[in-house]
Amino acid sequence: MTEPRPLDRRDGGTARIDPPSLERGDARLLGIDIGGTKIALAVSTVDGAVLAGDVVPTGAADGAEAILARLADAGHALLGRTGRPAAAVGAVGPGIIRPDGVALSPNISGWHRVRLADELAARFGTSRVAVDNDVKAAGLAEVRHGALRGADPGLFVSLGTGVAAAIAIGGQVLAGAHGAAGEFGYDLRTPHERRAAADGYSPLERAVGGRGIAERALAVLGAPVTAAQLFARTDPPARRLAGEVLAELAMHVANLCIAVDPRRVAVGGGLTGIGTALFDALRARLDAAVPFPPELVPARFRTDGALHGALALATDAYRSGRPG
Repeated sequence: MTEPRPLDRRDGGTARIDPPSLERGDARLLGIDIGGTKIALAVSTVDGAVLAGDVVPTGAADGAEAILARLADAGHALLGRTGRPAAAVGAVGPGIIRPDGVALSPNISGWHRVRLADELAARFGTSRVAVDNDVKAAGLAEVRHGALRGADPGLFVSLGTGVAAAIAIGGQVLAGAHGAAGEFGYDLRTPHERRAAADGYSPLERAVGGRGIAERALAVLGAPVTAAQLFARTDPPARRLAGEVLAELAMHVANLCIAVDPRRVAVGGGLTGIGTALFDALRARLDAAVPFPPELVPARFRTDGALHGALALATDAYRSGRPG
């Protein structure tokens, strides 16, 4: 199998295509990563060679129907460039994707009512569709092709705008009873949290996710800064806040490791861009707090693991010959 590589994304015009061919040599697999600000797409062969990629704005404020139309147009355009229709589609996004809608994904109007697998099957003309949570899909990509290959159990931790994890056992990513395993962004920060999951609120993510860090920085520093800008600053107030964020993140990752006892932890997401400070803080806390400290490594697919995971889902749907 061809090893996945970072994806080359280009713009393309819209195109409509014929119903999918199911011949293995001709088959094209479409992967879609639906994010809060952008939709990333890629087309690969069944053997894993990525042929083309693209990124389009999500336009979350436009609502669910507009987003579905936008991703369908972009997907057909991308497939048109490769000369074949979609034999299978894998799509991932935030929240818990169920047959009747998407739970825990409040940022897109009407998204909770979207039957994503059904929509994609209709728009791309194939019943071979698989959908899943973006972080769990990224964890699957790391298990199959990346930093968690051979690690059992393995833990993929995604630190960015969102905060979540994928727990891999026996080469499979744990879903949990309701598909919410690893959603540690909902961790309580203190015994006296006033808002939590019942209020549609994720306490830890709102404190140490990318958006939460920016909000805290504005309150402390009196000026809007991104997480990356905060960690680049050297003034004492910024350094104190950065240290608080890292200490809290490291504590919760350590608690997750205490519960799971992973052999290896792979860390991905936008916050890995702050550099060695993040890994130093995690390493120190894991060594001090976890009875059997795991190996700690950067994820292979640091920022596009979800899209590689979507292609893995499409591969499984194609090979199974059944809707996913």
